[in-house]
Amino acid sequence: MRADLVVVGSGLFGATVAQRAAEELGIDVVVLEARDHPGGNVWSQADPATGIEVHTYGSHIFHTSDERVWAYVNRFTAFNGYQHRVWAQHRGEVYPMPINLGTINQFFRTAMGPDQARSLLREQAAEAARAGEEPTSLEDKAVSLIGRPLYEAFIRDYTAKQWQTDPAELPASIITRLPVRLTYDSRYFSDRYEGIPLGGYAAWVEAMLDSPRIEVRLGEDFLAGLGPLTREACVGRVPVVYTGALDRYFDSCFGELSWRTLDMETEVVPTGDFQGTAVINQVDASVPWTRVHEFRHYHPERSYPDDATVITREYSRDAGAGDEPYYPVGTSRDRQRLVRYQELAAREQERSRVVLGGRLGSYRYLDMDKTVAAALDCFEQVVRPWLRS
Repeated sequence: MRADLVVVGSGLFGATVAQRAAEELGIDVVVLEARDHPGGNVWSQADPATGIEVHTYGSHIFHTSDERVWAYVNRFTAFNGYQHRVWAQHRGEVYPMPINLGTINQFFRTAMGPDQARSLLREQAAEAARAGEEPTSLEDKAVSLIGRPLYEAFIRDYTAKQWQTDPAELPASIITRLPVRLTYDSRYFSDRYEGIPLGGYAAWVEAMLDSPRIEVRLGEDFLAGLGPLTREACVGRVPVVYTGALDRYFDSCFGELSWRTLDMETEVVPTGDFQGTAVINQVDASVPWTRVHEFRHYHPERSYPDDATVITREYSRDAGAGDEPYYPVGTSRDRQRLVRYQELAAREQERSRVVLGGRLGSYRYLDMDKTVAAALDCFEQVVRPWLRS
């Protein structure tokens, strides 16, 4: 099959660009995937022993308030309406997360209303306010929002485990993903739409790539030269959408960026319900894993065994040279290097028609809906003009 466009990586960014190019432009697209399945980290499959749909790379919950994105993804899958609620275990107690009025009252052994809780947080956050400067680190931002006691209980050690980085070295923007609510609303996300694909994530991605114009080649590493469509064979000859790690595309010429990877420890447990919910975070430093996923709770519409369940303990650590990068860390050193890599990427896009995108290619934390939105924009603003010309 000839290739009018090569897409490197079959996660949501790559799959979206490939689908739009094949459908809108009627061109031939080859999607290269180094793994043995499409979908990147957005992948789930039925456990052979129990039939429970397991999220292979950790829990993924689709949520969005973007009408364009919601309309687009519903072309390929329906969603079950699951609403995500997370709990945190701290010193033998289980608290609702994100931090809300229930968390605050349970932690301080009080029965405050919203106004009283707001006053308490304002008083405890006075430490950061006295500094008189805009918070730049995650630690400063968290203390400025909720004060030191709640920060040290629920955020400090969990964040250090999750990012393998001192929270004082992480950017303040990360903490915006953990809102504080002065109500008893325990939903983790507040978007208009939320749910899990009824057929699972594998079926969703496969439906996106189900086109006679799209060929998916598994086990082919674009950078390592495994397969006929390598970087040397493609760049400068055919437009490329690359969704792998930004620094690795440029052979880490400015130094490696910091990435976080995850290790998953999955087991079948002989009980119908192990923890009573989909995710419990382990926020104490004494527990080596960051959270426990129990996947049966994502599909209440399905019939699963009442004598077995599947759980995964998730461990976070720094990504080494041979590891799969999951998330950008974004230390101050990373941010300095990122500017130089972004300049290289802009030149590569203009000179060789290679655009780098997605979470890894842009070195940005992107939720699934933001990934789809960025891919739709990439197609309209970059790929379509390339192929029209």
